[in-house]
Amino acid sequence: MHIHILGICGTFMGSLAVLAKELGHRVTGSDANVYPPMSTQLEAQGIELMQGYDPAHLEPAPDLVVVGNALSRGNPAVEYVLNKGLPYVSGPQWLADHVLQGRWVLAAAGTHGKTTTSSMLAWVLEHAGMSPGFLIGGVPQNFGVSARLGGTPFFVVEADEYDSAFFDKRSKFVHYHPRTAILNNLEFDHADIFPDLAAIERQFHHLVRTIPGEGLVIHPASETALKRVIDMGCWTPVQTTGEGGQWQARLLSEDGSHFEVLFDGQVQGSVDWELTGQHNVANALACLAAARHVGVVPELGCAALSAFKSVKRRMEKVAEVNGVTIYDDFAHHPTAIATTLDGLRKRVGDAPVIAVVEPRSNSMKLGAHRDGLPESVVQADNVFWYAPPNLGWDLAATVASSTVPTQVCDSLEAIIEGVKAIARPGTQVVIMSNGGFGGLHGKLAKALEG
Repeated sequence: MHIHILGICGTFMGSLAVLAKELGHRVTGSDANVYPPMSTQLEAQGIELMQGYDPAHLEPAPDLVVVGNALSRGNPAVEYVLNKGLPYVSGPQWLADHVLQGRWVLAAAGTHGKTTTSSMLAWVLEHAGMSPGFLIGGVPQNFGVSARLGGTPFFVVEADEYDSAFFDKRSKFVHYHPRTAILNNLEFDHADIFPDLAAIERQFHHLVRTIPGEGLVIHPASETALKRVIDMGCWTPVQTTGEGGQWQARLLSEDGSHFEVLFDGQVQGSVDWELTGQHNVANALACLAAARHVGVVPELGCAALSAFKSVKRRMEKVAEVNGVTIYDDFAHHPTAIATTLDGLRKRVGDAPVIAVVEPRSNSMKLGAHRDGLPESVVQADNVFWYAPPNLGWDLAATVASSTVPTQVCDSLEAIIEGVKAIARPGTQVVIMSNGGFGGLHGKLAKALEG
């Protein structure tokens, strides 16, 4: 079968393409922005990529068009599909019908940490010899690919609350029917499609309604929004993590790189890994609870996490030039920015930390999170904010109250000059964006060489 994927370079759709190819289909795809890491992965898999949404990409007609949720009515490819009556489906629906049927699905949902937690979980099952399938919205470094079918009934999926397609406004995760569900946390996000937190809570409850009575729901005991979700009705056993929960961590190092794991007050093992930050410790507890549900004893899970290498674009060290370290991080919400910088600060102590932030997500562009931005960067020594001409709100006025030395730049060149002027050996530079940021990482590394 020839499947053409519209929006193929999105992390979810690109992963879908890998699975379709592994199932033996001929896969092609088009996207407005073809850029790494997804483009590199897809080309390596022999999947043909086309730039833009020219209807000519759909001639001769494919057997099926999978439509990404970034596409809406008015898009030339979408209009062509509808006018010609081509068969089409949303990505989550295709995944449910062709991959997840009959499998034990383990889903990681939540505002933050989905990609990292699902990557951890896939690795813990792999380490235990369970050869899981997975679809993750990023590239876990332990695997080097973002998706695979796997050789057993177990399938780990990153379960996103964003909508499925222009013709299906339900959250993606409603399609997945997990047996084991991690609900990591819940904050207001995706202001482009949700009016308020209550609307997101309702979608999370739709997910809870699909989890079987013999399944398991895992969530932090302290998350009030998730408590509200569970209180709407839950027909499944629940395990809790973190403060006041059944699963707890006892930190053996302040930065979260070494900790003991306790279940019902009993020590289960310890994790000594490359990651930092309280958020990753929380992710680990949820992962170990989920793995135990499918038969992985926590001690074995802890050993697996000690060999976990994180995910591309999650505090990924991309360069070290003349003693200056550059990280690429996906953080696109004030909470994620704050927790990432806090973890780094605890690891590097007094070393200078420079944060470079692009407010690029749809919610950021709408200004939904702007009040939280000045406070989110307090662990940095200097911050460079990128204000593109089309931002639509006054970034400079928003961050003017920041207690950290701050520059707002309207070009990558200005950011590079600014960072270059203050970086010295030992400086840690964290570049935060949920997009390619115009290749800033490579350009900055080159400039620092000079």
